[in-house]
Amino acid sequence: MKPVQVGGGEPDWLSTARQVPSPNCDERPAGESVRLVVIHAISLPPEEFGGPEILQLFTNCLDPAAHPYFREIQALRVSAHFLVRRDGELIQFVPCSRRAWHAGASSWMGRGDCNNFSIGVELEGCDRFSFEAAQYLTLNRLLAELRHNYTIEAVVGHSDIAPGRKTDPGPCFDWHRVHGASG
Repeated sequence: MKPVQVGGGEPDWLSTARQVPSPNCDERPAGESVRLVVIHAISLPPEEFGGPEILQLFTNCLDPAAHPYFREIQALRVSAHFLVRRDGELIQFVPCSRRAWHAGASSWMGRGDCNNFSIGVELEGCDRFSFEAAQYLTLNRLLAELRHNYTIEAVVGHSDIAPGRKTDPGPCFDWHRVHGASG
């Protein structure tokens, strides 16, 4: 994976990822650097895969009339840096240099607001179904690229930084298949 360099030389967009820019991001605080990767799981509608709804959610285009669950989440303004689809496709929503809105109320090693210093990676999945081999392959390639460009101190699950509030990536996620994971 080759990152595209912009401005000060930090990798912003990965050339191997499909780019779908999300408005749901902002600047990282001054002097803050990426040192954490947070693994998430998402499926929209819940426990359904392959549709455009995740992309629609992250770009504020989700139709609340398309599914009853969407009415509950229509006001959310969320994003992640990356999404790994079930077939291994990598989609990037937010430049790595910016803060994506993925972690919510969170804490890691005594520091709150993990969005400030993390990269969020969503895997298309849920708590009930195993993840696909292609997803682990893409995730490991992505993590290698992120480690090349940043000083990554840990790779954790959303549940690790928001215990009691979040369960993802869930019990079906196999941490042993993730190179250098902390989860």
